Amino acid sequence: MHLIEPSELAAVLAAPGVSHTVVVDCRHDLLRPDWGRQEFGAAHIPGAVFAHLDRDLSGPVTPQSGRHPLPDHAALAAFLGAAGIDAATHVVAYDQDKSIYAARLWWLLRWLGHERVSVLNGGLAAWLAAGLPLQATVASRASGLFIERPALARAVTTAQVEHELSSGQILLLDARGADRFAGENETLDPVAGHVPGARNQPFALNLESDGRLRPAAALGSMWRTVLGATPPTQVVAMCGSGVTACHNLLALELAGLPGARLYAGSFSEWIRDPLRKVATGPS
Repeated sequence: MHLIEPSELAAVLAAPGVSHTVVVDCRHDLLRPDWGRQEFGAAHIPGAVFAHLDRDLSGPVTPQSGRHPLPDHAALAAFLGAAGIDAATHVVAYDQDKSIYAARLWWLLRWLGHERVSVLNGGLAAWLAAGLPLQATVASRASGLFIERPALARAVTTAQVEHELSSGQILLLDARGADRFAGENETLDPVAGHVPGARNQPFALNLESDGRLRPAAALGSMWRTVLGATPPTQVVAMCGSGVTACHNLLALELAGLPGARLYAGSFSEWIRDPLRKVATGPS
């Protein structure tokens, strides 16, 4: 299952066999990169381990990459194994509320072929709203051996996006807010705007007002309207750096529309080459 509710997770953690469940705290703030780890140190879901977006869930930034390049397969597998995750583990990812960063870990695990991964619906905010406890101490956990398996999720390169977009093979959907897509209020990247030919599909449209994912039926109705006649296998999700795009990929899975790919470099990689064109405005 791709989603788990706070009450369901609490029941799992209270039941025998908890060793096969690993909860991963993915809280992050793009403008305060150390905030998530500090918050984890202060209090977290009992038994959770911490994953840092920049250090654990991304690779090193290079002059050609976006802000959050995909990590090296072996490095990610080593991190997951050190967190106690192996083939039998059910991984539950959470962040502060909207599941942006949890969805990144969800996608990465599927990229390495791990199927048993869920996102905590509503994140820590929903956990606390349900009156469930936190702890400050970090529980010790035995290391596991994470072995990569055939991928359940796929990524595309900038070169692939350029070719497939120009030849009309893909529907490129940008998960950023409408203002940043249009080239307004850009605070994270040195160039504002979007990839010419991309369409805007803000990840926030997947959410209820409390930060939970909308019901599967509602997501299905919305996404089928967005895709029209385009099959999900021809959809490529992007955003600023390949993080919130994973939220749209999660929503597509929940909607029963699997098979879309991730443009991992996203806009922050696209603009590394000044010869690549950039569009502004709502379309």
